[in-house]
Amino acid sequence: MDERNDKTPEPTEPTEKATARKESVFTRLYTGTGAFDIVGHRKRWFVAFSLLMLICIGSMAFKGFNLGIEFEGGTQIQMPAQGAHGHIDPERTKEIFAGAIGENPSEAQQVGVGDAATIQVRSNTLDTNQVAQVKQALFTELQPLGSDGQPSMNVISDSAVSASWGGEISRQALLALAVFIVLVTIFLIVYFEKWMAIAALVALIHDIVVTAGVYSLVGFEVTPATVIGLLTILGFSLYDTVVVFDKVKENTRGLLNLTRRTYPEAANLALNQTLMRSINTSVIALLPVLGLLVVGYILLGAGTLQDLALVQLTGMLAGVLSSVLLATPLLVFFKMRDPKYQQQAERVRARRENQARKAAARETEDFDPADDDALAAELRREEAFAAAASVPARHPKAHQRQQQRRGGKPAGKRKR
Repeated sequence: MDERNDKTPEPTEPTEKATARKESVFTRLYTGTGAFDIVGHRKRWFVAFSLLMLICIGSMAFKGFNLGIEFEGGTQIQMPAQGAHGHIDPERTKEIFAGAIGENPSEAQQVGVGDAATIQVRSNTLDTNQVAQVKQALFTELQPLGSDGQPSMNVISDSAVSASWGGEISRQALLALAVFIVLVTIFLIVYFEKWMAIAALVALIHDIVVTAGVYSLVGFEVTPATVIGLLTILGFSLYDTVVVFDKVKENTRGLLNLTRRTYPEAANLALNQTLMRSINTSVIALLPVLGLLVVGYILLGAGTLQDLALVQLTGMLAGVLSSVLLATPLLVFFKMRDPKYQQQAERVRARRENQARKAAARETEDFDPADDDALAAELRREEAFAAAASVPARHPKAHQRQQQRRGGKPAGKRKR
């Protein structure tokens, strides 16, 4: 953003901070004045996100995942949900299954609604005799109806799933993840800078770990659709981060030569200026996912749509939090380790102390107007420098004139 057109009040001065605190939350969101000091509380966010990641990693390490039949292998038996005695209860199906072979199935659930609803029973790999015993017991007890409305043994089907198929999906997903991270890293380094790329990648890793950790903690079943959904959230996870970083880059252009704001303040202002956009984008993106979850679970039953919606909902929420509360504070942490930005922050602090002393001198009527004129001249020089840094010259002559003005030399010829 061009410093000449920046009419946003600076929330760095004590009086302006007090004014910002009096505004309502919605007013501060829409105006983006930097009233939400997110970067200033970065240590709190670091501790919170670190604890969350430790919990997720611990759950994955000790509890593991509830892997679907595609990853562990096994046998699946399927039949219509309508029987001669009415609707078939999945729990009743599990009891009949266990009574037939003396082994409980891993899962029994209804998929779909209405006439298209089916009952799916999953278990460990069964041999041919065990499958025949289970199918016969289910037909005898439940009498599932065929398309003609009559009980039929042929409507009970079985299929065997090999664990190698799920393993192949996992390998392909990991390969895609590795390629994605490499390409994103190259783009961020070229377009932004090293520390922005590192901060964005840390936020991305956080989103992946938290999403997987939530699945482990809650016990959601991991299916191939879950793996596909995890890959789809990677782009969304980086979207908000890139938008915020682009604004940070714009706000901090030429910052080392200015004393209006420190790097943390400029980054926090950029975060506030894009905060409402991040919220609106996230809400608009989450609404279809919630709709997909409702349709997939309530109308169609547990299945591929539900698995996709669950992982996308979890990953998007994690991505929103990390892009706002983790990525930019982490960038500030890295940048403030640079002595150049530390020295610039000291100059900002010294200038504000000087302003505070002069304000106190005015109140005691012990003030030299020449000091105020010098301060105003300094501010004008900084604004001119910021304008020149923000808007590069279109041709060499204009650029030369900008350089002459910054050096205090007249643009025209000298009068003899």
